Amino acid sequence: MKQNSIKALSIQIRLSGLSFCILNRTTATIELLKHVNLEKKVTPFEVLNELKTSIESLPDFKQKFETVTCIYQNELSCLVPKDIFDENNLADYLKFNAKILKNDYISYDTLSINDSVNVYVPLVNINNYVFDTFGTFEYKHSSTVLIETLLGLSSKFSEDKLYINVNTSTFELVFIKQQQLILYNSFEYTTKEDFIYYILFTLEQLKLSPETIKTVLTGEIENNDELYSILYKYIRFVDFVFADHKYTIPEEMVQNSKHNDFILLNSFN
Repeated sequence: MKQNSIKALSIQIRLSGLSFCILNRTTATIELLKHVNLEKKVTPFEVLNELKTSIESLPDFKQKFETVTCIYQNELSCLVPKDIFDENNLADYLKFNAKILKNDYISYDTLSINDSVNVYVPLVNINNYVFDTFGTFEYKHSSTVLIETLLGLSSKFSEDKLYINVNTSTFELVFIKQQQLILYNSFEYTTKEDFIYYILFTLEQLKLSPETIKTVLTGEIENNDELYSILYKYIRFVDFVFADHKYTIPEEMVQNSKHNDFILLNSFN
């Protein structure tokens, strides 16, 4: 008798695009990696239309999934130490470093790995559609996945490291020292000069030397593009992240997905 495979779906959502990943848990194989890139940031309503189009046009999404996870990637997030966190003050945590609206729904993830809480704004219209389409699902912020994965990786290395996760018009910096999270921050950039300025400024504030700090890259960056070139011009030790998952990725999907899709591939619990 043929055994049914157990499948999991992760959807990464940002205002400039969508990414989808289907994991066959039974065979530990990635069966789908799909990206929908938009030319510019759009509204949550337009993102929902793109999501509907993708899900309704591909038969891959018609199968049964054991788990479905939505990962929200935006700058509307804030880390709060767990011992001072109060669920009644969600808007207060966000309003000092993000522009939020009165009717924004605010949620949070608990990061047990470092006793913190990640407060952020998900998209209610997306949540409603995903629930109507797939039933019960989980959602979290992309920085939750990024920080938990990198802190887990840090237990295997003794060196302090600066991680840079690059997106189309934003990037996140994570600095881990002695296996402790020292800094997480998100920046918007338009040019390669913006990109390197924020990185060098952060190094200066942390009193880190570009000559010695080990810098590790994830996300939308390659070793032949202008972001990498200017980074390597000013920082001596630059490398790409090692994948922290045990999944088999078919050759036609691999390319640079191990670092490009780092958050997506590490979003499966």
